[in-house]
Amino acid sequence: MARRRRIYEGKAKVMFEGPEPGTLVQYFKDDATAFNNQKKGT
Repeated sequence: MARRRRIYEGKAKVMFEGPEPGTLVQYFKDDATAFNNQKKGT
């Protein structure tokens, strides 16, 4: 994939400019988080 301008990056995905005007490319990260990334004791 050619280098594209990053539009947005969140916890689960990154969005880049697409190959054509008005399009986006989504990249989903492989990280899994729950409870807003906080651990809870049991």
